[in-house]
Amino acid sequence: MATASVTKASVEKPVQAQAVEVNAPTRREFLYYIWGASIALILGQATAGLIWFSLPRFKAGEFGGTFTYDAKDIPEAGAAPRNIPAGRFWLSLPADEGFVALYGVCTHLGCLPKWVDTNNRFECPCHGSKFQLNGRYIEGPAPRSLDRFKTRVIFEDGTTADTNDDGDPIPLNGKKIARVEINTGARIRRNGQV
Repeated sequence: MATASVTKASVEKPVQAQAVEVNAPTRREFLYYIWGASIALILGQATAGLIWFSLPRFKAGEFGGTFTYDAKDIPEAGAAPRNIPAGRFWLSLPADEGFVALYGVCTHLGCLPKWVDTNNRFECPCHGSKFQLNGRYIEGPAPRSLDRFKTRVIFEDGTTADTNDDGDPIPLNGKKIARVEINTGARIRRNGQV
């Protein structure tokens, strides 16, 4: 049995590190650090807020996004239009013209025209502008017809039709609508009074 013998040479004294002297910051240095950190925090928050505000994040079913509706949600041809408050538009199907999604804001001063069944037209309650079922200007101080949204109609046979650049109604040509997709991020401004 071997015993380990400990000699004086194998046991050494621990080496002590030299003491480092740390001075506490002066009052002026402390205030510089606090002010610097505060300014960095404010700039960081402002930058994050600017980026968050400038990047659009439109979701389906929110104004600025795309709304999808089935055929059961679309009014009959020539019937009163259907108001969609969340999208700020009206679903309209004027007889013999086709489908159109009208922006629900008056082109005069931004009031919200309502559909009046007794007169069979849109009437603005603020200044009296009047518009047909297809959004065309009739009379009043409004400078032009109601604006429209880019729309895609998907028919039951699988074919599709999109709104043209002028925003004209999408002709149905005897086909049945399966669903429609309205892009409220793509408004078509109607020029003139047509």
